[in-house]
Amino acid sequence: MKFSVALPMVDPRHYLPLAQVAEEVGYDAVAVPESVFFPREVSAKYPYTPDGERFWAAETPFLDPFVVIPAMAALTTRLEFYTNVVKLAIREPLLVAKALSSAAVLSDNRVALGIGLSWIPEEFEWLNQEMRTRGKRTDEAIEIIRRACTGEFVSFDGAHYQFDELMMRPAPTRPVRIYVGGHSEAGLRRAAKLGDGWISALQTHDELAESVRQLNAFRAEYGRADQPFEIKAICSEAYEYDGFRQMEAAGVTDAMVCPWYFYPGDTSTLESQQVGLERFGSEVLRRFR
Repeated sequence: MKFSVALPMVDPRHYLPLAQVAEEVGYDAVAVPESVFFPREVSAKYPYTPDGERFWAAETPFLDPFVVIPAMAALTTRLEFYTNVVKLAIREPLLVAKALSSAAVLSDNRVALGIGLSWIPEEFEWLNQEMRTRGKRTDEAIEIIRRACTGEFVSFDGAHYQFDELMMRPAPTRPVRIYVGGHSEAGLRRAAKLGDGWISALQTHDELAESVRQLNAFRAEYGRADQPFEIKAICSEAYEYDGFRQMEAAGVTDAMVCPWYFYPGDTSTLESQQVGLERFGSEVLRRFR
């Protein structure tokens, strides 16, 4: 099993030094969150908490992943990076493809795309995108990005997006992997049918095992059971070695971790975050290696 350092709610000044420590310690990847803006008033409930309330303040900083990923890649040589997750349904897919392919080229193919839909109506309204069609548009956008990142002349004629032949260069020398997020049946089916893997939000061991079971069933239904497929998950009950072995046994291929939360101390400081990365590396990561 691989290990990714997740960076939610992290001071923007910490991204670059944390990426350097992560590579030195032996982590496999960094998962970069995304939020374009947060409305003062939100007219929908957050889907991943019991009460529908968000667990972060409106002023929480989020760097644009397509800006910070190349910056981290420039300071590392081995570490991989993926978005966790870009709200694809509020973005134009050709512009996403351009940013993604540019980052992949600059990093020597060390960038992947994690995608979601977005749950905030105001994001769709203020970015001039239609929320009602977000699922179907995302399906088309995944195909558009795959085609555009080949560097060849491509066209598209879908229900929501259309364009004549175009070429986007430079292009990465390997296909860019796309991981699909979501816990609903629609999200799991989208991952199983169109994705190179699935990304979870926070789940318990039992919830995670059930999601993996459903994913495997859907992949078999779509005739994709024998194709490579990554499962990137974060578990609310995994803090020590045995918990991550349980995740591995459930079928997780990549555990996303914020190790500074596993140990006492001020989790907001760069020093505590670096110490957390190093301690987890010594106590858990090395045992998996």
